[in-house]
Amino acid sequence: MFYILKRYLTMSKRERKNELQSTLWFMPMWYIIASICLSAITFILDYKLDIASYFPKLVAFSASTTQTLIGSLVGGVLTLSAFTINSILVALTTFSGQFSSKMLLNYISDRNTQHVMGIFNGSFIYVLLNFLYVSNEDVEYLLAIPFLSIATVFLAAITFVYFINHTTTWLQVHNITARMKENSKSIIQSSLMKEIQPFRKDPNESTAQLPSEQGVVVNAESSGYLQLADFQRLIHKAKEDRLIIELHPRIGEFVLCNTPLFSYWGNKENFDKKKYLKLVVLGKKQTEIQDLEYGVNKLAEVAIRALGNDDPLTVTNTLHQITELLQEVGSVTDFSPYLYDEEGNLRLMLCQEDFKYYLHKGFANIREYSHHNVTIITEILSMLSLMAKGMDERFHDDIWEFAFQTVKGLNGCSLFENDCYYLIDNLRLVTKNTRKEDEFEPLKEELLKTIYQ
Repeated sequence: MFYILKRYLTMSKRERKNELQSTLWFMPMWYIIASICLSAITFILDYKLDIASYFPKLVAFSASTTQTLIGSLVGGVLTLSAFTINSILVALTTFSGQFSSKMLLNYISDRNTQHVMGIFNGSFIYVLLNFLYVSNEDVEYLLAIPFLSIATVFLAAITFVYFINHTTTWLQVHNITARMKENSKSIIQSSLMKEIQPFRKDPNESTAQLPSEQGVVVNAESSGYLQLADFQRLIHKAKEDRLIIELHPRIGEFVLCNTPLFSYWGNKENFDKKKYLKLVVLGKKQTEIQDLEYGVNKLAEVAIRALGNDDPLTVTNTLHQITELLQEVGSVTDFSPYLYDEEGNLRLMLCQEDFKYYLHKGFANIREYSHHNVTIITEILSMLSLMAKGMDERFHDDIWEFAFQTVKGLNGCSLFENDCYYLIDNLRLVTKNTRKEDEFEPLKEELLKTIYQ
C-alpha cells in the first residue's frame, strides 16, 4: 500500500490523473466513503434522534421486521453485484479476443462503468452496515434505516438495468471506434494545440539559425517508453538557463538505458541534469497522454482483428474513424519540430513526425493484412479521396504517393473485372482531388493488364 501511494505521489499531475482514471478502484472508493457517511447519518437519525417517534407507527418498521428486511436486501445487492462483475468479465474477454487487449483500459476507464461499480459497492456496504446496526441495537421502531435501505437497493436495481444497456451499447463497434477516435482527438487538442502550438512560429517567418556544432548528449538513466514531456517547463527552463534542447526520441518511443535522451547547446555550467530529467517521464508502458501515434495504432489494430474475423463492416467503420482522425491531425499543426520562447529564440527541438508518417501508421498495416482484398483496398482509396478533398494542398503529395503505392502493390494479383472497375473509379477520384490527373492513365492501364493477363 505504501509503495502504491509513493508511486502516485512521484507522478506528475497529468500522469497521476490518467493513471487514476485507468483504475477500477478509485471511483468505487469514493462511493464506499459516501455510503459509510450516509450509514452514520441514518444511525444517528434512528438511534440518537429517534425520528420514528415523530411519525405514525403505520409508517415505521418494527426492529424485527427491519432486521428480516435488511437481511434479504443484503443478499439481493450481493447477487446484483455478482451479475455485474460477471458482465464486466464477459465484456473484457470479448474486447481482448475480438478487438484489442489495449481496449481493456478504455472500458475500465469509462466513467459510466466506474460509476456503476461504485453504486453497487457503495450500496452493499451501506446495507451491510445497517444490518449490523439492527442486529446489535434494541429499538422498538425504526424509520430512516429501512426506508433508505429500500431506496438504496431500488437504485442498485435500476443501475443494473442501465449497466446491461451500457455494456451492450459499448460493445457495438461503431461506438467503440468513435470513442477511441474522440480520445485521440482530445490528445490532439491538449498535446498539439495547447502545449506545443503556442511555441511554434508562423511558417512564413524566418526560423532561427540552428546550432552548427555538436551538442552535449545526455543519456537516459533507465529504460522505458517516453510517456510524457513537460514542453512548457522545458522551454521556460531552457530560456532561464540560456540553452537549446533537442529531444531525441519521440513521444511513445522506447528508450534504452544509457542511450541518448536529449542534447543541449549552451553554457554547461547552467545545465542541471536532474532538473531536466524530471521534466520527461519514462515508463513501462505506452500511454495516450501525449502519444497520438498510440491512438492511431489502436484503431488500426481493431481493423486488423476484424480482418482476421472476416468482418468487413468493422474494417470499413474503422477506416472512416482513422480518416477523420488523420484529417484532424493535418488541420491543427504544421508539424514543425522547432519550439520558441516568448522572445522568438529557439529553445526546444522535437523528434516530430510529419503527416506522411501518421498516414502510413493509419492505413499501411490494414493494407498489408488485407492480403490484396480489393474491397478493403477500394475503401482505402475512397478514404484517401475524401481526405484529399477536405485537406490543404500541402498534404496532396503524401496522399497521392500512398494511393499510388497501394495500387502498384496489386500488380500481378488476379482481380475480378467489376472489382477492378470500382477500384479504377476510386483511383480516378484520388487523382482528381490531389490534382494528379496526368498520372491516372498509366496506372489504369496497368490495372487493366492485371485483369486480362
